[in-house]
Amino acid sequence: MTDALPWPTDILLAPDRRSLTVTYDDGRVITLSAEYLRVESPSAEVQGHSADQKQLVPGKSGVGIRHIEPIGNYAIRLIFDDGHDTGIYSWRYLLELHLSEPQLWQAYLAKISAAGLKR
Repeated sequence: MTDALPWPTDILLAPDRRSLTVTYDDGRVITLSAEYLRVESPSAEVQGHSADQKQLVPGKSGVGIRHIEPIGNYAIRLIFDDGHDTGIYSWRYLLELHLSEPQLWQAYLAKISAAGLKR
């Protein structure tokens, strides 16, 4: 990605609180599920402090987003209805999640299945 990132112009939480839609100034509109945002939270609780410390987060298929808080002019904090509230989602991270979703989601599903867990 280049340093010139598109800038969010609108952030909309779906009425059922199960997805977040971000509209960017370049016309791009992305929608990310609450479950995906929760299991890929940028928090240290989920990501750890290195790649080998990343935690598998099962049982979040029904998770919703309770609240969105702005963090300066560079990010949002999502408060999930399961109590998780420590992830700071930068504009760059949200876009990276969108661009990497097919690979990250398939890897997550494979890990959940291998561990005998449910989404």
